[in-house]
Parts: sequence; structure tokens; C-alpha cells
Amino acid sequence: MTALKVLLVDDHEVVRKGLKYVLDDLEDFTFVGEASSSKVAIIMTAELRPDVVILDIRMPGGSGLDACRAIHEDYPNISIIILTSYADDETIAEAIQAGAVGYILKDGSTDELVRALTAIKNGEAALDPAITRKVLGMMQHKSSKTHPFADLSEREVEVLHLISEGKTNAVIAEALILSEKTIRNYISAIFMKLNLKNRVEAAIYAVQNRIQDYL
Repeated sequence: MTALKVLLVDDHEVVRKGLKYVLDDLEDFTFVGEASSSKVAIIMTAELRPDVVILDIRMPGGSGLDACRAIHEDYPNISIIILTSYADDETIAEAIQAGAVGYILKDGSTDELVRALTAIKNGEAALDPAITRKVLGMMQHKSSKTHPFADLSEREVEVLHLISEGKTNAVIAEALILSEKTIRNYISAIFMKLNLKNRVEAAIYAVQNRIQDYL
């Protein structure tokens, strides 16, 4: 498997060096560049086309959230991990809505970043469990349907329910006696039908709309 390319964005050099040190120990990821501002991050993303961008929120000269939105809009297949010191509810929600698939606190252990990167490699949710719990009680997903899962097939509802429980694709495939490729196809269809960006939003939508009541 080709190593995933990672772009590091933080205005503190010591943080970037620390992140590069972590990446050096991960054979499935390779460092391709670094930036110290949101503006440069957007330019380098266009030039390098990384698979993952690790992005600080607050930097001189522009918000990391603005960069997150711009990158996600132009390159939706790039996974963005927010790495920050701020964990207030409003910032977390804004980051997820801007397209981030991971939100890691700087005062946490490097294991959390490794877990998030590994999850991205495996096509799984990369959001820190503690952050997920905060967001579950806060975010609201709009739906014009009288039935929040009306557009989904019975099987898709089952898959979404297992996603909301934090199950990996491999575990879902085993539970439903299907191939992982089939599960990935179901997940893509769920995202498209419910206008969701990633597994984090899918889990939040499922929990808030009490998916267990529709099984």
C-alpha cells in the first residue's frame, strides 16, 4: 500500500518538528511539506495534493477554519485533522462543519494523533472519542423528511446504526455477512443520500435521530 502523504500546518516550528518525528515512525504515512499559515497551507495543498492535512486552527494571518473550508471545498477527498489547544463546543462544531474528520487536542498524547491517522488509513472515523461525546449533545442536522432515514434502504439503516456504535468497516462486514467493499459502497450511498461529509457526521445524525427506533 502506498504511504499517505501528509501536510503539516502550524505556526509553531517546535510543533511541526514534533509532528514530523511522529510521522517518521509511521510506515503508512510520509511527510511531504509544512506551512506556518493558512494562506500558505491552501497554496501548498494545491501544489502537493496531500492525502491528509494536519491543521492548526489559530494562526497569524488567517483562521485555520477558513483554510479547512477552502481545502475541503476544492479537495473533498483530502482528510483534514484539526490539531489545536481549543476545545470549546462552538469551535469543535465549526471545525466539523468546515469538513474536518478529526479534532485532536495539543495537550493530548501523540497516541491520539496516531489513532486518528490510522483510522483515516482504514476509512474509519478519526474524531477523538471525548470530542465526539461533546458534539453529540450539541450539533443538529437539518432534515426535511418526516422520517429521518426515509431515503435509506433497510440495509443502509443497519449499516448506519453500526457506524453510530463506532464499528469499523471490517466489523460491520462480519456482522452483516458482507464484503468490506460492499460496506464501503453502502456508506458512500448513505453519505450521498443524507448529504453527510464523513463518518463523524453520520454517527451524530444517527444518534440524534434515534436510529435504534427505526431498526
